[in-house]
Amino acid sequence: MSILDAIKSMSDERFLAIYEALSEQGFGPLDGEVARAMKFRPHAIRKLPIDKRAKKAKTILVAGGRAELAYELCGGYLLRTHEELMPDFLDATGVPHENGMIEDTGESLPDVEKLDEAVKTLDEKYPSEDVTLYLCICAMQWPEVERLAAIYTERSAA
Repeated sequence: MSILDAIKSMSDERFLAIYEALSEQGFGPLDGEVARAMKFRPHAIRKLPIDKRAKKAKTILVAGGRAELAYELCGGYLLRTHEELMPDFLDATGVPHENGMIEDTGESLPDVEKLDEAVKTLDEKYPSEDVTLYLCICAMQWPEVERLAAIYTERSAA
């Protein structure tokens, strides 16, 4: 499952919560894209309720196949709302990093033997839906770690 599949399967309420968490001064994170798609002037987009803008943004991401933008949106949300989630996971799985930033994702793989316990610990500290979203990002980042994809698939199917 890709990040676009994750967004597609999200409820509109969940996506709105992510969108609102990233809003600044009344503007949503993808309001520029939304304004262009709806032929609004950038500042006029704020006249449209944020739930309508979020719904349009979700459509733009999914229908447009904008995986990179979706990845950035979800990663930005997790960084803003749970700054320590990424470093906690990386520490728990033995991935060297500096404040959550990994130098070489190809060489620094999570320890498969530590994954289940790491996820259990994250679930105790963070909302389960946010841990699942992070696992989607991890499964994309490390496709060679099959256990990550399996954990994410199990959780997203539930």
